[in-house]
Amino acid sequence: MLGLMQDWPLLLHKIIDHAAIFHGDREVVTQTPEGTVERSNYRRIDSRARKLSEALLARGIGMGDRIATLAWNTARHLESWYGIAGVGAVYHTLNPRLFPDQIVWIANHAGDRALFFDVAFAELVARIAPQLETVEFFVALSDREHLPDIGIPNLVAYEDFIAPMSDSFAWREFDEHTACGLCYTSGTTGKPKGVLYSHRSNTLLAMMACATDTLGLSSRDTMLPVVPMFHANAWGIAFAAPMTGAKLVLPGPRLDGASLCRLFADEKVTMTAAVPTVWLAALNYLEETGKTLPALKKVLIGGAAAPRAMIEIFEKKYGVEVVHSWGMTEMSPLGSLGTLKAGIADLSWEKKLDYKVKQGHPPFGVEMKITDAENRELPRDGKTFGRLKVRGPAVAKSYFRGDGPGAFDAEGWFDTGDVGTLDRDGYMTITDRAKDVIKSGGEWISSIEIENLAVCHPAIAEAAVIGVPHPKWDERPLLIVVLKPGQTATKGDILAFLSGKIATWWIPDEVVFIDAIPHSATGKVQKVALRERFAGYRLPG
Repeated sequence: MLGLMQDWPLLLHKIIDHAAIFHGDREVVTQTPEGTVERSNYRRIDSRARKLSEALLARGIGMGDRIATLAWNTARHLESWYGIAGVGAVYHTLNPRLFPDQIVWIANHAGDRALFFDVAFAELVARIAPQLETVEFFVALSDREHLPDIGIPNLVAYEDFIAPMSDSFAWREFDEHTACGLCYTSGTTGKPKGVLYSHRSNTLLAMMACATDTLGLSSRDTMLPVVPMFHANAWGIAFAAPMTGAKLVLPGPRLDGASLCRLFADEKVTMTAAVPTVWLAALNYLEETGKTLPALKKVLIGGAAAPRAMIEIFEKKYGVEVVHSWGMTEMSPLGSLGTLKAGIADLSWEKKLDYKVKQGHPPFGVEMKITDAENRELPRDGKTFGRLKVRGPAVAKSYFRGDGPGAFDAEGWFDTGDVGTLDRDGYMTITDRAKDVIKSGGEWISSIEIENLAVCHPAIAEAAVIGVPHPKWDERPLLIVVLKPGQTATKGDILAFLSGKIATWWIPDEVVFIDAIPHSATGKVQKVALRERFAGYRLPG
């Protein structure tokens, strides 16, 4: 027997319609590349997205066509997503931090038919345009006055592109499993692979994100996603904010500590999300200026492990709740959030902090387990390391064009490539990427745990740990550090600081000091580059 309920497909345009009808005056604020502030609202976003849908149909764009976007977080970029998805096409976010040849490869692999871009990337677009094999036309996210003169054919200003169209365009209706978004992995283990999101998966992602023990967004919040829209759906915020009616503040390209903190203050931002390197810059600005952010209540930190010291200073000095998170492009990307469960929230500060440094517990919609090399499930004791595997309605079941089939098994489990632990309360801790874990004497050493402890040293700005060959133990940890400006520390100082905090056999064999640690296009430490730099390194003795 089937239930007698309406069949109401989960489509993205229903989210922006809801926002326009029930939260229409709620602001969407953009900080432009020039530093000025432009104000829109959900009603206007919905209206202009409809005009874009009609303009795309007039250019022959329809079901399944991929439309690339090369843009920062702005209102026009947001409109583009909803307008593209509204005709059954697929928004495909390109990461401008990649090398040009990587961008070209990804766009060609995706088969993009058009490219929407911020004028800040005009020079980059001019360089790569001749190599884009399937792109038929280009749309600069600007008005005619700011249309760049870059000598490429079929270029039009966004405002001219949508101007003749009607804002009463009726969204197309289709199956909720229809593709709507495409985002490629960072390609740290081979060529980038495409993750193809559906309307259903992204709508479910937004519902998951809005839950109190996830983001906890409400219509009373002002959310500023520092995380770019080209990083896995901006962690779902591009859908969750309009779903709840939260005011949305989009920072454009100005992501330095001073610019962000000014925007936080001016717009009375209550919630924000970014990777740890962004918060290092923001905290340095606050420390140097003595400023505070009285409206800010919660920061979501993901993309890399948040150091214990960073969480502590946010919460103790600035009164801002830190929610540690973990996820992947393949997960849309929410996987786990470090909110405190009943009982744990009543513990002492230090014990609560022990939980906050974990990657958190999965929300409803994410199943999680750890396994050994033979795919046997391991105990949830908070100690046993294993390969982390996940599944759920917003988790990929395969990659675009069938790439990387080995990551998915017959039961739907996706092998994340991370090594971690699960405890009996459901909290997960990433101990390493499978390729980064240090194998010493038949045992595993977590590079991440050593790194997180090292950056608690008052002189250390950033730290990375890699395994280097050892004739007896196979590998031993090498600690690579960047000191804070004006600070000094010796190898002995740092190793003494670590002593007693980790097992003695985890203590690095050597500490080296460098000026800067390389980062990837997604802000993660480039361990591959460090391993290449220290290839052939011989440990003392």
